[in-house]
Amino acid sequence: MSQISSFPAECNVAIIGASGGIGGAMLRLLSDDSRVANIHALSRSATDASLPKVTAGSIDLDDEHSIATAAQRAAQNDALDLVIVTSGILWEGEDLRPEKSMRELDMQRLTRLFAVNAAGPALVAKHFLPQMRKQSKTLFASLSARVGSIGDNRLGGWYSYRASKAALNMLLKTLAIEHARQWPDSVVAGLHPGTVNTALSQPYTSRTPKESLFSPETSAQHLLNVMNQLRPEDSGGVFAWDGSRIQY
Repeated sequence: MSQISSFPAECNVAIIGASGGIGGAMLRLLSDDSRVANIHALSRSATDASLPKVTAGSIDLDDEHSIATAAQRAAQNDALDLVIVTSGILWEGEDLRPEKSMRELDMQRLTRLFAVNAAGPALVAKHFLPQMRKQSKTLFASLSARVGSIGDNRLGGWYSYRASKAALNMLLKTLAIEHARQWPDSVVAGLHPGTVNTALSQPYTSRTPKESLFSPETSAQHLLNVMNQLRPEDSGGVFAWDGSRIQY
């Protein structure tokens, strides 16, 4: 049984951020998928390599050399079919929290979120996209967020997080245009996982209705279904967990 039946058999997969909530859930689901041959579980911290088909490796999105090395190792024996970037931050420590008003804007917060949420995935794409297989469906996906939609912004606030995800969406769109010139069967896309009960969102989910708060496993399952349905004509888009397209 496979959740990614639209991809070639013997898929070579890389998950960046595999030690996180959604990344770890995807790792567990794909390790049990009949269509997957290898999974490169990449993160800064330790990842469970005891699962079938999984090879753990290190990657640091603040270090481009680390990203380049990880890409070369992941494609050392076979080209990549599916690359999923699940890393990102909303808050960090006691001082870096989502802004409630413009008075809270500062360079440190803006720089940190843009580095992790936009520049990091872009550098992953720089080194991983050239390692993708040709002449078959491949997918490079990065977790985005509905709050990164400029057209959908009606509440304001969360300046750095919103802007960093909007920047990610533009980077993915631009990457998709260039990548399609040599990989016409490939898809580059942003994915909104919904509100998920992970460390990233946990401090901000107290008002989320129970039925709208996903476990990492539920979100990962939804996202795999969306990835399976995406086609080359969808490349450059941003899609929610239910498959609906999110405006930029």
